[in-house]
Amino acid sequence: MSSLSPKPTGAFIGASWTALLAGMGAYGVGLWNANMALNEKGYYFTVILLGLFAAVSLQKTVRDRLEGIRVTNLYFGLCWMAVIAALLLLAVGLWNATGLTLSEKGFYAMAFLLGLFGAITVQKNVRDVALLEDASPTPTSERSLS
Repeated sequence: MSSLSPKPTGAFIGASWTALLAGMGAYGVGLWNANMALNEKGYYFTVILLGLFAAVSLQKTVRDRLEGIRVTNLYFGLCWMAVIAALLLLAVGLWNATGLTLSEKGFYAMAFLLGLFGAITVQKNVRDVALLEDASPTPTSERSLS
C-alpha cells in the first residue's frame, strides 16, 4: 500500500457532496420537468445511473492499482467501457433529441458531468477517510466499547 494521503478537508468533502447532489438533482429535476415521453425519461435516467456507477467503479480500480491491490485487466477494461458507453449513450441521445433546444442539451450534458465528477470525488473522500481511520490507533477504552 502507498503512503497515506492527508485527510480531506471538510470544505473539500462538502464541495464533493454538493457537486454530486447538484449534478444529480439538476439532472433529475430537468427530467421531471421535461416535455418528453416516459420511455425517453427512463433512457436518460438509466444512462446517468450507468455513468455514476461506472465512474465510481473506474475510480476505485485506478486507486486499487495505485495502492498495489490486484485488479484484473478484464475488470479494468470493463470499467473503462462502461464509462465510455455512458458518455456515448448520453451524446447519442442528446444528438437525436429533436424536441430539446440546444441549451437544454447543454444543461443535461453539464449536469451529467457534474454528477460524475461529484460521484468520483465523494468515493475518493470516503475511501481516504476510511483508510486513515483504519490506520489510526484506537485507544483501548474505545476498542472495548465496540
